[in-house]
Amino acid sequence: MLRILHDTKYDFIRWWRTAAWLTIGFIVAGLAALAIAGGFNYSVDFTGGTVMQLTFTQAPDVAKIRAAVESGATHAVELQQFGDATEYLVRVQGDTGLAGTEIASQKIKAAVTSVVGAEGFRVDRAEVVGPRVGAELRRGAILAIAVSFLITLAYLAWRFEWRFGLAAVIATAHDIIATIAFIAMMRLELSLTVVAALLTVLGYSLNDTIIIFDRVRENLRKNRREPLYNTLNRSINETLPRSVLTHATVLISTLALLIFAGEVIRPFAWVMAFGVFTGTFSSIYVASPILMYIEHKYPRDVDGKGARTPAPSVPAQARTGGR
Repeated sequence: MLRILHDTKYDFIRWWRTAAWLTIGFIVAGLAALAIAGGFNYSVDFTGGTVMQLTFTQAPDVAKIRAAVESGATHAVELQQFGDATEYLVRVQGDTGLAGTEIASQKIKAAVTSVVGAEGFRVDRAEVVGPRVGAELRRGAILAIAVSFLITLAYLAWRFEWRFGLAAVIATAHDIIATIAFIAMMRLELSLTVVAALLTVLGYSLNDTIIIFDRVRENLRKNRREPLYNTLNRSINETLPRSVLTHATVLISTLALLIFAGEVIRPFAWVMAFGVFTGTFSSIYVASPILMYIEHKYPRDVDGKGARTPAPSVPAQARTGGR
């Protein structure tokens, strides 16, 4: 693989306009799907509901238990294993009051009894979960993302230049919006697991962008008067072997989770699989063109004496399609 991709000279930046229209169309379609559906498909962690902890006398057939519980429920149901193979949590969205909890508990017990019998399990606890944790989680997630943006901008501005930091933060914002659009189009349930996957995708994408930008910085030092268009293309090609191997490894692991891990992990795996593509896409077709635009508006000081490179209105390669 490394030998095949060694010393490639693909003109990636040539397609930045097409890539921009594709990502805009995808985001618009996702936000339209979100509007049509009336919002996200929130899990019980956000909406509140009933939680029951069940312990079975022996490992149950999870598919049968899930089908029985879902058939008798009027709201969304989550079935999650914890501890050993006989311990499960059942979450049911709905009324968070005492009466609603009692009704939901009776329906769950009846559904499980129809599969394993009354002696095949016991109820360890049944309680109400309020939506307060969802509100706190949303505030915490927004705060975490905002702080990560500021720290990233400050770090890259110090380690590289402010141009790199701004381009990386905008690319990361693109990943958030694109992933939200994907969640909306797939109608994935927005749970704590999906939020964790979203934050993981952000770190993964940002790391990929930093690696490319680090190579850009090295190449700029070697040839300070080289057009940034050429430097970006060369840097992406030089990091291509590493990118292909890394993304392929992550994607294979994610696909294994998607196929074999079951219903609980599947939303996490879907978001991570999408994150591999959107992270790579944003590093090449969002961060790089934005860096090129910033270079056009605020040209670099190439000789360290205040002299700046003349900035063409549009790079020749981009204007002619790379031909």
